[in-house]
Amino acid sequence: MEVDFEKMGGLVPAIVQDATTKTVLMLGYMNQEALDKTMETQKVTFYSRSRQQLWTKGETSGNFLDLVSVESDCDHDALLVKAHPHGPTCHKGTDTCWGETNEANPLLFLSFLQDFINKRHEEMPEGSYTTSLFKDGLNRMAQKVGEEALEAVIEAVNGTDERLVYEGADMLYHLIVLLSSKGMRIEELAKELQVRHDPKWHKH
Repeated sequence: MEVDFEKMGGLVPAIVQDATTKTVLMLGYMNQEALDKTMETQKVTFYSRSRQQLWTKGETSGNFLDLVSVESDCDHDALLVKAHPHGPTCHKGTDTCWGETNEANPLLFLSFLQDFINKRHEEMPEGSYTTSLFKDGLNRMAQKVGEEALEAVIEAVNGTDERLVYEGADMLYHLIVLLSSKGMRIEELAKELQVRHDPKWHKH
């Protein structure tokens, strides 16, 4: 990774992003020594301009930033640091230095679930319900989507909101399994809906 520390007098800005939620947590500065220590310890470390020394985020509060990755920008004079935070990032006690709440969007879990189901499809571990669906074949998987959709409809009409969420989740899970079996992803459905949201879109 190329980093031009000399362009700004030995320091480069380091933007820290939560690797899971994608929320920007803070901005710090690194010199070569801080970057080296970050890579070595896997704890995000900065150079304090006021104290003129290195400081590892969390060394006093315990709110460390566990390193996931570091990338240099196109001009090699700024860093994007992805990390997993332990507790609030800001010294004022907030999740971010902008006072935002750092919460994972539950929709992001769908991509994680798709990855997990794809791995099941590749490895086919014994004893897994997902494996059994893949072994049953396409027709059975499609049938399960239909069955779960019907159960969701029944709960919507004559059931409770809690059961509707439960059955809707079952339907969505089985749909992702079906998509996975055909080499497709849930993001493709999201993209299709995004296209349809355009006022210029017309039904085929």
